[in-house]
Amino acid sequence: MKNGELLSVGDFSKITRTTPQTLHHYDKLGLLSPVSRGENNYRFYSIKQLALCNTIRLLQKLGVTLAEISGLKNRRTPEIAMEVLMRQIEELDEKTRKLDQARKLLYTMLKSIKSGMDADEEAILIQALPAEQIILGGLNDYSGGRTDYDALFDFYQAMQERFSDLEYEMQYPVWGICSAQQILDEDWHYPDRYYFYNPAGLDQRPAATYAIGYMHGGYGQHSALYKRMKAYIYEQGYEICGDAYVEYPHNELCTTDDSGYLLRLMITVCKK
Repeated sequence: MKNGELLSVGDFSKITRTTPQTLHHYDKLGLLSPVSRGENNYRFYSIKQLALCNTIRLLQKLGVTLAEISGLKNRRTPEIAMEVLMRQIEELDEKTRKLDQARKLLYTMLKSIKSGMDADEEAILIQALPAEQIILGGLNDYSGGRTDYDALFDFYQAMQERFSDLEYEMQYPVWGICSAQQILDEDWHYPDRYYFYNPAGLDQRPAATYAIGYMHGGYGQHSALYKRMKAYIYEQGYEICGDAYVEYPHNELCTTDDSGYLLRLMITVCKK
């Protein structure tokens, strides 16, 4: 094939691994136009245009828009090429960061759902658990007749300010913490604080021994489980010595009926 040989649209598209429709689009944009037109308006490309077409395709693959490529067509220099490529690296880094956030969220949600698959509502376990990374909110404010919904709104507001640049942080399921004193006083209707699991969290649900129980029911319907577990803890020779963590491994993501939500209550205990 000679350097000056002309190629039909079909042959040119095969060599450049593109399509006649794409070449027609490039032509309309002024990116890559045929060097000549034959009878019946047949279009022909030059072998010399292969390099330009391949450059356009490469930049597209790397995420550079056709508008940007059009601007580069007649002003290509090493400096400009480096600037374009560095900008694409920055964009890919940002996409990679967001994909990593999404992956962490998915695995956290899967782990939560799986943890409730074999739950036995009749049994209460005393079990040592390792620490888990969490993101912890401040103490909830219930003054002036404020409710748990007011406190939850405050939590979301605080998290939004704290993670304003992180798209996925606010999608983690939010759970509640009741202090040991709340449990002892049977004042467990409103959580003391809110939290959510996050592999990058700076706080921890501490490594400790927990009494763990399950029940089905909607949000906040856990008084009966608290009472049953409190009695069981004392019967087994333990005492409550830390926070209680209220979680719903199976929530609205898993069922359309809140009576089917699965509550897990974990109360920090130690031997008397």
